[in-house]
Amino acid sequence: MTDKSKNTDSGRVAFQGEPGAYSHQACRDMQPDLEPLACATFEDAFEAVEEGHAELAVIPIENSTAGRVADIHMLLPHKGLFIVSEYFLPISHALLATAAASEETLKQVYSHVQALQQCRETLRGLGLEACHYMDTAGAARHIAELDDPAIGAVASPLAGEIYGLKVLRENIMDHDHNTTRFVALAPAPNDIDDLAKTGEPLMTSFLFEVKNVPAALYKAMGGFATNGVNMTKLESYQRGGGGFAATAFYSEIEGSEKDGNVVRAMEELRFQTKEVRLLGSYVCARSRDL
Repeated sequence: MTDKSKNTDSGRVAFQGEPGAYSHQACRDMQPDLEPLACATFEDAFEAVEEGHAELAVIPIENSTAGRVADIHMLLPHKGLFIVSEYFLPISHALLATAAASEETLKQVYSHVQALQQCRETLRGLGLEACHYMDTAGAARHIAELDDPAIGAVASPLAGEIYGLKVLRENIMDHDHNTTRFVALAPAPNDIDDLAKTGEPLMTSFLFEVKNVPAALYKAMGGFATNGVNMTKLESYQRGGGGFAATAFYSEIEGSEKDGNVVRAMEELRFQTKEVRLLGSYVCARSRDL
């Protein structure tokens, strides 16, 4: 069991990936006064906060082109962390290569699977073979070490600067609106009264598991409709490895945990489900209106 009595290192913010990753950039934007702490996996980033090695973890949760980051849904139920803020980072992928390379010499490009999906049409148009790597910045470091003019990477311009690579093409994403949403996680939730004083619109995230009965989800959602609570996200995922009976959901709603209509909706949700876990309320960084 993690010792939560340890003093938190208030000078660090953990992220998954290597220096130069987009999560590194998000850390610098969200918490410019904290030192970014690179972690090999998402779980390592969570544990850095749980064990007091970092004050926060900044984690990508979804991308406007490639969709949700599935690993996060698997980790959130098992970690005692809370969402305290969100941030939307416009993603600007660059085609990076070593000094001797050119578009004519390139045959392969390495990057994280999400980045490759976001640039799929561009890479196909250039006739490049897409090769998966653990993360974008790691791919940049890898090709810098290989120093092969036939191999490039898709990563951030920041990664190119860090690893001494040149930019062959900028902004190679298939869609201009490509944006990744990050959340900051902390050992304790925000103080709702302090949030209310900001006057900003608030969001609340939570997890729940439905009962294995007919119309379970329909019944669980009824309280939000009758209490006028706007649900902006509802995503399902399977919990555990013992079969397909345990269906869990990650959801986001407008409002805070203390709003009267939210309180009533959550009471109804608890009555209709096996388990509910609040992940925290936080300031809405961007309107969900179309």
